[in-house]
Amino acid sequence: MYARRRRVYFLLMGGCLFLFVSAWSFVRLWSVEAAVALCVVAMIILPVAATIANRRGPDDRWWDDPSGDPTSDEWWDELDGKPRRHGDAEP
Repeated sequence: MYARRRRVYFLLMGGCLFLFVSAWSFVRLWSVEAAVALCVVAMIILPVAATIANRRGPDDRWWDDPSGDPTSDEWWDELDGKPRRHGDAEP
């Protein structure tokens, strides 16, 4: 899942880079308006790429999911102010 998101992110960012470079390298020679339009399209793609790269997939571990390490989970729960779990014993 992560590899697919990363691949899509790099394809979108590569497309943005291609649009910017081509717009001001040779498209501007024919039409400045078209070059500006290419830059506007690239500008719209940038936040879409960032959103795709940072979204949580169904198999991704979220920040507050237990990690499986009881010591670490207890420490994070204490830091977040969460009550102890039922299976945990008092020291």
